Amino acid sequence: MELPATPPPPSVPATPVVRRYGVLVAAVVALLDQFVKYWVTDILHLPERGGFGIEITPFFNLTFTQNFGVSMGFFHADSWTMRWALVAMTVAISLFVAVWMWREKARDDVIALGLVLGGAVGNIVDRVRLGYVVDYADLHIGSWRPFLIFNLADAAITIGVLILLARAILLRDKAA
Repeated sequence: MELPATPPPPSVPATPVVRRYGVLVAAVVALLDQFVKYWVTDILHLPERGGFGIEITPFFNLTFTQNFGVSMGFFHADSWTMRWALVAMTVAISLFVAVWMWREKARDDVIALGLVLGGAVGNIVDRVRLGYVVDYADLHIGSWRPFLIFNLADAAITIGVLILLARAILLRDKAA
């Protein structure tokens, strides 16, 4: 005897609690990013140290750099027009992420999107205020540097994207 197929539940929008997780994560990441950037530039005075920075561990230094582009040096904004075009592009991407986060139902995806949004907002604030993004985290193994110098916002964006990708890959098979 076969049971009748039950219709799928209607699409339910994200609950206000789930949305609050994303907004909270985004706000914490953006504020923490700005605080750390203030700390490394105005308290530790990294810009005045030149390219030497501060050795924290044998594999991690605090080294100030001005990032006029985006990841991996793409879209280098070397003029006023390019700077504001880059701001407009990153604001548009952030709005897309915010809408996605607002519509998303899965709490873990909302949190991951909050990481991405908070990181993007932190970097947008720098670009609007300074014309460049403050980068300071220098991970290395001896003289080999597998990463460019980055900041907390970049790390949050990367972690958020990796969570979204992992969940999409791992949960796709379960849904099928």
